[in-house]
Formats: sequence, C-alpha cells, structure tokens
Amino acid sequence: MNQLLQTLLTEQRRGNLTLAVLSQLRSPQYGYSLVRLLEKSGIFIEQSTLYPLLRRLEKQELVTSSWDTTETRPRKYYVLSDYGEEIFQQLKEEWFKATKELSRLLEEENDEIN
Repeated sequence: MNQLLQTLLTEQRRGNLTLAVLSQLRSPQYGYSLVRLLEKSGIFIEQSTLYPLLRRLEKQELVTSSWDTTETRPRKYYVLSDYGEEIFQQLKEEWFKATKELSRLLEEENDEIN
C-alpha cells in the first residue's frame, strides 16, 4: 500500500478508535474485556494500541480507573468520568454530523462521475 495512503488511514483510524473506546466505557471495563467488546462490533485493536490510549484518556481526565483485587488476578477497570461522558456525547454528535456531510459530498461526487 502507498505510504501516504497508509499514513492517512492510520490518522483516520486513530480518531475512530478513540470514539469507539469511549463508547464502550459507559460501564467499567478492563483491557481484555474492552478488546472483546470492540471485536464483537468488528473493531480490532491491539493491546499495544489500547493501553497507551487508555492512559492518554485517563491523563485527559476523560476516564477514571480503579483496581479490582477481589479476583485471583488483579484487574484495572476503566470507566468514563462525568467529563468524559460530556466529551463523548459531543464527539458522537460531531461524528454523526461529519459522516452525514461526507456521505452527501461523496454521493454527489459519485453521481457526477456516473
């Protein structure tokens, strides 16, 4: 694949992954459960991508985390903060708006070609 195309696809995917992860953190999730939830929706994310993203979201105060040590293996759970919920709702609205606008533009362009 062309290097420029690969770079552009990576940029596009990065934003989509952030929105996808935020959408699944309305209830507490640990890393592996989050990967499985996303995979069920057809969104694949490597753990080497997920954990830095979760740390960034936590640093931005969009998610909070807590350890559950009641199981034999401790797990760190992540959940949207109140601020994260606000930002998620705004991002979701913008995504729907942009998707609608882009779809219209691309359909018009497609109609002009045909």
